[in-house]
Order: sequence, then C-alpha cells, then structure tokens
Amino acid sequence: MEMTLGYLRESLSNYLEENEVCERLYQRLEKNNYKNEGEFVRDLTLQEIEVLNSIMKKEIDYAKQEQDDKRARELNEVYELLF
Repeated sequence: MEMTLGYLRESLSNYLEENEVCERLYQRLEKNNYKNEGEFVRDLTLQEIEVLNSIMKKEIDYAKQEQDDKRARELNEVYELLF
C-alpha cells in the first residue's frame, strides 16, 4: 500500500467503532489497491469527503503535536485533495 494511504488507513482505524463511514473507508482501503491518494479521493462520495474533512483536521493536528512531521505531511496530502 502506498505510504500516504497507509497513514490514512491508520488514522481511520481510530474511528471505526464510532463512525460507519470511517469503517467503510477503512475496508475500501484494505480491499482496493489504489495507486495513490488521488485515485482514492476520486472514488469518494460527498458524505465520505465530509467525514474525512472532519477527521483529517484532528489527525493532522495530533501528528503536529507529536512532532511527527512526516505523518502530518502525508495526511495533509490527502486533506488538500478533498477540496
């Protein structure tokens, strides 16, 4: 799996129990072999984009707080594509 999508999948795993959309996206990342984050984002519905938009802000902020610049940068790549 492409590194950026790996970070995204790991972030989604934090929300599986509380959010059905996150669980669906997690499973999609597991099953599909997306070549890159752009391909994944093009496959999203409006509802999925809204949910990702919400959690990505939290996950990027958390990565920055933990001084994990690589993770923050990789997640930000996905976040920017949502718009």
